[in-house]
Amino acid sequence: MKQIKLLIAILCIHFCLSGIAQDNTAINYGNNDKAGNYIHLNGIDMYYEIYGTGKPLIFLHGNGGSIRSSRAKIDYFKQFFTVIAIDSRGHGKSIDSITKELTYVQMANDIKVLLDSLHIDSAFVSGQSDGGILGLLLAINYPNKIAKLATFGANMFPGKKAIFDEIDHLVLDTLKTTKNFTTKRLYSLLAYQPNITVQDLQKIKCPVLIMSGDRDVIRLEHSIQIFNNIVNSNFFVMPGATHFGSYEKPVLFDLVLLDFLNQPFSKVSTVDLFTGKQ
Repeated sequence: MKQIKLLIAILCIHFCLSGIAQDNTAINYGNNDKAGNYIHLNGIDMYYEIYGTGKPLIFLHGNGGSIRSSRAKIDYFKQFFTVIAIDSRGHGKSIDSITKELTYVQMANDIKVLLDSLHIDSAFVSGQSDGGILGLLLAINYPNKIAKLATFGANMFPGKKAIFDEIDHLVLDTLKTTKNFTTKRLYSLLAYQPNITVQDLQKIKCPVLIMSGDRDVIRLEHSIQIFNNIVNSNFFVMPGATHFGSYEKPVLFDLVLLDFLNQPFSKVSTVDLFTGKQ
């Protein structure tokens, strides 16, 4: 019972934080008939919304989230880009009541097929948590589709080497006790996936910004491992932030992401500066 109560508390925190600084938006993101569309792909009707003009920027939400989770980000970044916000398979309005087991690989392929259908050759991608995992898989499996990738709180694999013990125990205990179809599917993702290797990360060639809260659920050393194994990567740790730092400090997040997307990628080191290599 304690585990279930804690789970409910965590979910409440997630949805409350996803609303920070977002309730003032006039547009009903995530349920906007003027911007929303469905496309039938891979056996489901995937829901997405499009805003703004310019280079395409894809926002991918976290586990249990939806387009609404990104509504403040959409409201800001649509000034500069064509923002495409997606409800992942089994989330939001992309209903999938048939698939017994969700996989990140399938969900990433859904996004790739959507981009093909929209005739988008290459896009910027920003992913929160599970959305960051999907971004990594897109960059690994469909490298030509991703121009730049930003992740916040993504992980390569499940378990205690990536995630703090308390959360790992919570996820596993919940799976043992829940009979709810949706909860079981979503928490099975957290418990048993993804399965990204160092060799997979080393295939990524596009510029990547790895972001983390300094008090994230993902261990800092794990985020550093991801950073160290992507050749063209930058690393940003948000101070005083949890796994939900992009919601807790939206102004800081927006500034960092916009700079990464707009500026030429650089990985010049202090050693390079002092040795005259740059």
